Amino acid sequence: MSAVRQAVTIGFLVAGTVLLGVSFRIEPGSVWFYPSALALAAVWAVGALASGPVPLGDRRVLPPLAVGVLLAGVFVLGALIVRELSVLDDQVAAVTAYAVRGSGPLVAAVTLVTGAGEELFFRGAVYDRFPRRPVVATTAVYAVVTLATGNLALVLAAILLGLVVALVRRWSGGVLAPIVVHVTWSLVMLLALPQLF
Repeated sequence: MSAVRQAVTIGFLVAGTVLLGVSFRIEPGSVWFYPSALALAAVWAVGALASGPVPLGDRRVLPPLAVGVLLAGVFVLGALIVRELSVLDDQVAAVTAYAVRGSGPLVAAVTLVTGAGEELFFRGAVYDRFPRRPVVATTAVYAVVTLATGNLALVLAAILLGLVVALVRRWSGGVLAPIVVHVTWSLVMLLALPQLF
């Protein structure tokens, strides 16, 4: 691993973390949320490509699609419990407010593009920076970055989602399968959670 690539990865990691924090401080329904979120997705994607080659890995779509649906199902069941806990209920409701108050197609597009960008960066560039224990390392980095949102529910989700997509990255040998898992999970969450909170 070259020092230059490592520095590039760290630079984009810091920039993305700051932009993530800014994005989640924008009022739900504000038109400023969309350019901010798209800029964040661009930071993750450009950061991944600038940090070195990103392997696509296994090109089969159905296995990661099934993992994404299964993971989403686990989260929906968990949401039924979480909504009974006032501290987490408020945290999830703060996130679903972006879907409820925003434009449906725009929110969906931003959600999918951001999920793909995150996987390019975290299961691409960041994963490759940790030759030893990349699953644990990328899950931890992803969770720490998510702290910038100030939302405990998102941090907990990042831990479970990050662990699953990192395992999928290890199994598949590239970023395509984690992207499929992440965008499938994101789309189901986008559609299901506002109905529950």
